[in-house]
Amino acid sequence: MTEAIQNLHTLRDFIRWGASRFSESGLFYGHGTDNPFDEALSLVLFALYLPSDLPPVYLDGRLTPEEKERIFDLFQERIVRRVPAAYLTHQATFAGLDFFVNDQVLVPRSPIAELIESQFEPWIQPETVTRVLDLCTGSGCIAIGCAYAFDEADIDAVDISPEALEVAAINVERHDLEGRVEAIRSDLFNGLHGRHYDIIVSNPPYVSFDEMATLPDEYHQEPSLGLEAGADGLDIVCRILREASDYLEPDGILVVEVGNSEYALCERFPEVPFLWLEFERGGHGVFLLTAEQLTEYQDIFDEA
Repeated sequence: MTEAIQNLHTLRDFIRWGASRFSESGLFYGHGTDNPFDEALSLVLFALYLPSDLPPVYLDGRLTPEEKERIFDLFQERIVRRVPAAYLTHQATFAGLDFFVNDQVLVPRSPIAELIESQFEPWIQPETVTRVLDLCTGSGCIAIGCAYAFDEADIDAVDISPEALEVAAINVERHDLEGRVEAIRSDLFNGLHGRHYDIIVSNPPYVSFDEMATLPDEYHQEPSLGLEAGADGLDIVCRILREASDYLEPDGILVVEVGNSEYALCERFPEVPFLWLEFERGGHGVFLLTAEQLTEYQDIFDEA
């Protein structure tokens, strides 16, 4: 343990010191926090087995040498290996819910959380929703969020990765939703024949090869299977557009996040009236199409 660490004594000391070291090291924030202070706070509280709503008075509590060492080790992992804090704590929050995560799934951060919290209104009548599909579910956060939003609906959580589905299953069990959320291994719609949904929602891989090369180191700790999607980032999205109409109810909706590939998608399909959604808490690149629109432009999607 360094001399500097030996001269730090309280939680407040370590949070301040960690934030300074994170800023000095040029870390990237985007996996649950957006600044060095919150990042340091999350790691300090985790190392000390303390809750996130710790009363401020405890920040001046003094630490034992063993506690200091645990915090220092986490800080080193964050700085040297650029591991996102969520992977170090195995904790993430999405739509106000807590989830287990590891490096087999993306860290939950999609703006789709706002749509879930608002029950996808005004584009759907919540009381009519009986079945929802979460494609490329990863940790299962979107599927589980939808189960809370539509408490009478059954949810299918689909992913091609068995490792991701193991994480999703942990989260389904944690939220006591085994009877309503089904984790299914499938390459998109391939294993879903005969099923139909009121909502299909997806945060699929959508990062282009060029964009992948420019992403901060923290993103390269995440599974590339959940990020990369071809030269323009649209390989998976185009498949979803081609196939989704076969699995939607007549009044259903498709909601897909494409991030920075929004521009490439508009260039690929200039005739299609994608509805680009806006978010109060930030985020972009999420479109909505109705079942009727998908059918209307099916020929165009089939040619892509």
